[in-house]
Amino acid sequence: MEPLVQKILVVGGNGFIGSAVCRTALARGMQVTSISSSGRPYRTPKGHTPAWVSKVEWRKADALIPETYADILPNVDGVVHTIGTLLEDSGYKAALAHGDIPKLFGAVTNRSVRGTNSLERASGDARKGTYEALNRDSALRVCETFVASKSVDHDKNENIQVRPFVYLSAEDISQPVIPARYIETKHEAEQRINRLLQDHPGFRAVFIRPSLVYHAHQRPLISPFAALIDLSASLHAKIPTGVPTPSSVLRKLGSKFSSTSSSSSEAYTRPPTYDTPPSSSSSFPSGLASALNSMANALVIPPIHVDHVAEAICVALDPRRTDVKGVIGVKEMRDLIGWS
Repeated sequence: MEPLVQKILVVGGNGFIGSAVCRTALARGMQVTSISSSGRPYRTPKGHTPAWVSKVEWRKADALIPETYADILPNVDGVVHTIGTLLEDSGYKAALAHGDIPKLFGAVTNRSVRGTNSLERASGDARKGTYEALNRDSALRVCETFVASKSVDHDKNENIQVRPFVYLSAEDISQPVIPARYIETKHEAEQRINRLLQDHPGFRAVFIRPSLVYHAHQRPLISPFAALIDLSASLHAKIPTGVPTPSSVLRKLGSKFSSTSSSSSEAYTRPPTYDTPPSSSSSFPSGLASALNSMANALVIPPIHVDHVAEAICVALDPRRTDVKGVIGVKEMRDLIGWS
């Protein structure tokens, strides 16, 4: 069978979700190149190197500096951007991978000490670790460079396929544990990528919004929380319409604290699924209202396995699936992979 996309670039292919995308894409017959700041091939949390790793071309590049990877883009049929950070203290990633609870707790509590204004906290190279740089600006630089590239097949084929740019975003489920700037920068990236591609019919934007992503062996600390959230989502789904639920109560409280009542003109919304907030709410409600709505989302949106996220991304890369575009939440991902 012919590969769905002959060549793809995965930005951050040696990370948790990026490595799953690489592995799944190879299984589907794609040729995969990965770029990352280190350029190192993927290794498991225990230091093992899976067999599939040798089939990926691993390149060192800085997503914020197009000159380090621009030469790759004319040769690829799709791009997947997976780099990002939940916390600006990147130590949390190693803590999650190794099940180090004290280190994870330290990373979470450290963010309250460092403050909330990234421009005050960091400058120069240090700013590369901020939400703005990792979650938003790196994706914008890669997308801009992708759009500026000319496919090597452009002059060979009159029926040029639409090239997908897949951005790994997120559902708003993590406040107040994770700072609001995390989800804000993710959704700012969606909005700007959407505006960037709207005048380029040769490209389509796909925004993958997973909830809590779990894997029993690679993220052992997450599994208990995933089980509880899945139970909560299942119970909420069985409650008859009109009966108050913990999620609906939180949303009602959130609406009372919301300082805005109309949607932002730049908001990029998706069809409501599960028990999502009304479309009239602000795209970035602030303070307590934002945290309450995030907590309400967490109670009703089930977690998703990292392999299912990767499978959905690979379906989105299929040149025949031009219908897959815009925001893809957990329900839509399950539909794409035939799981729901």
